[in-house]
Amino acid sequence: MKKTLNDLTKDDWNTLFPIELVDHNPEWKNIYKEEKERIVEKIGTEVILRIEHFGSSSIPGIKSKPYIDLMIEIPKQLLFDENLIEKFTELGYSHFVVPARENIEAYSSFGKGYNFEGKKEQIFHIHMCPKENVMWKQIDFRDYLNRNKERAMEYENLKLELASKYKNDRSAYVLGKTEFINETLALLKEKSTHNNR
Repeated sequence: MKKTLNDLTKDDWNTLFPIELVDHNPEWKNIYKEEKERIVEKIGTEVILRIEHFGSSSIPGIKSKPYIDLMIEIPKQLLFDENLIEKFTELGYSHFVVPARENIEAYSSFGKGYNFEGKKEQIFHIHMCPKENVMWKQIDFRDYLNRNKERAMEYENLKLELASKYKNDRSAYVLGKTEFINETLALLKEKSTHNNR
């Protein structure tokens, strides 16, 4: 029986798909737009309330994993809807439930383009949740780095350091970025409080 993404262990993920950062590719923007259109066409705007390109591939000028990260807003009542998950499966995605942790509620995640035979395919990641989910702060983070090149370069340096240290440990790589992201969001909050005085 053919192995699927859901069959992979943590070790499989770390071995098969090591952390590799590449130069920004201007074409990523178009790849995102095409995928967004496919999703909206398949599922419709009554369900898909908003789609955003986020993650490092949405920040020109910094190195990134060559993945396209999409954030999708849906109505809260459809969060783990079987019919909706099935439609994403038909688009080639595998579904995962991201468990609740600290201040983040559980939400749906999807992956596509991971190839076990080593053949290069475009990888897509979807994070799908209602607008109340704290994951949406990632869009504020993206916007802040796009406006502040210096901060974006600091983020790139951190990612390069983490990628060399945790090439085969995806969890440690992600966790290593948390503090920087939280500090950036705090800067953003401070700035907005200051502007509202």
